[in-house]
Amino acid sequence: MAGPDLITRFCVAPANTHELAALPALAEHTWGTLVGDRNSWSRATTAEWHSLGVELLVPYRSAKRDPHPPWSALLSRVRYRIDTVFGQLVDRCRVKRVWARDSWHLCNRLLRKVLMHSLAVLLNRELGNPPLHLAQLVA
Repeated sequence: MAGPDLITRFCVAPANTHELAALPALAEHTWGTLVGDRNSWSRATTAEWHSLGVELLVPYRSAKRDPHPPWSALLSRVRYRIDTVFGQLVDRCRVKRVWARDSWHLCNRLLRKVLMHSLAVLLNRELGNPPLHLAQLVA
């Protein structure tokens, strides 16, 4: 039951909005774990979301004062992979320009684009290519 609810929930924010300002709308009715980048690190925000049942995993803001560098490096690699997939969705699937007049059509179009990306990654794995090297499918 949590799967479909997770898929249909989305938040659109202006590009000039800071991630911490958009976080309440993005994580509304969420529990579990959220992964962020260094800009999302805030002791107050982490404590606030922890009290709501959400664990906010973000690397320490300053890399040279980081108490756990290996943990922050792992989180940064995970975040880099997420950013790579978002970049591919923006470049190859034109996610920035999804023309829809209502939320049903917007969700439908976004889900089709994510499904297409997932199938391309699956095909790459089946062919023995690195999963995110989508250009190798057409070459």
